[in-house]
Order: sequence, then C-alpha cells, then structure tokens
Amino acid sequence: MALIHSAEVALGQKLEHFSLSDPFGKQYDSQSLFGKGGFLIAVMCNHCPYSNAIWSRLLTVADFAKKLDITTLAINPNIHPNYPEDSPSHMIDKINEMHITFPYLIDEHQNVSKSLGAVCTPDIFLFDSNETLYYHGRLDDNWRDERSVKEEDLREAIMLLFGKQASPTTQYPSQGCSIKWKDTVTG
Repeated sequence: MALIHSAEVALGQKLEHFSLSDPFGKQYDSQSLFGKGGFLIAVMCNHCPYSNAIWSRLLTVADFAKKLDITTLAINPNIHPNYPEDSPSHMIDKINEMHITFPYLIDEHQNVSKSLGAVCTPDIFLFDSNETLYYHGRLDDNWRDERSVKEEDLREAIMLLFGKQASPTTQYPSQGCSIKWKDTVTG
C-alpha cells in the first residue's frame, strides 16, 4: 500500500449535510447526528493497514468526545469491486469485531468524501457547533504504534474546541491509503 497524505483543506468551510446508510440498511442524516458540541467524521475503511492501526484509538477518542457532546461517525468510501474487504458485509464484521458504537456509514457514490476533501483512509474532520471545519488532520503522531504516541492531535483539538478556543495552529495531515475512486484508476 502506497502511503499518501491528506489534502490541505481550508478551516472554516461549512459541512455539506448528507444522508447515508449503514451496512444494516439504517439511514442516518448528518443534521440529526450533529452534536451540540461538534461533529467528528472519520473517513475509514476495512482493508487499509493505516485505518486498521488506528480503529481502536479512534473508538477511545470518540468515547471521550461523546462526553463533551461531540458526536462521531465513520464513513467508508471504498465500496469497490476490487476491494471486497470494504463491502457492507465486511463492514458489519468490522463493527462487531471492534465493537464500534457510532455509525459506520456507506459512502457508495463517494459524494460525501469528495465534499469533505478526503483523499485517504484515514482522513479525519472535526466540525464545531457552527458546522464549520475546526480541525483536519491526523489522530496522533504514531499511526503504527500506540505505545509510542507522544502527541494526541485529535484529542487536543477536541479539548480546545470544548474550551471554545481557537483551533490548533499546527494541523498535521492524516496519512494512509488512497481512496479507491470509482471514476479513476487507482492502485
């Protein structure tokens, strides 16, 4: 898997609201999911080793965020015949395996991922209570080894958001596998 970094996305952009289904067929609307304190969206998938390496840490951060009225959801844009591990049935397996407590949604047409400016999995977006992008970046400073993490960038951004402070001045990009866009040939 070739490592790529997330694209630079301007902070302050408004969330384009959306409606997506989970692999069980339940429909979710971003406006009704939006927490009073904000909204965390993680563009994830099942096959990418970078996503797999951070799933458990993302769940921990999501639990922390929930206590601050910030809701979380994950979106899988890689519903692609060349990547059967990312199929809805395998998403159910991931939900059960990881005990994912927030919605893990199917972005089959990839419109939501495109509107966010996502280019890789994982790609993380934190919106404030005004529905504007507050943080876009990595979860922490060591995707590979949780024990070696020294900077918890997303958790720090969540604390700043909760404290109604300015967003972090330095936001390091996420890194991971490219999104498998349906309208282009990808590797």
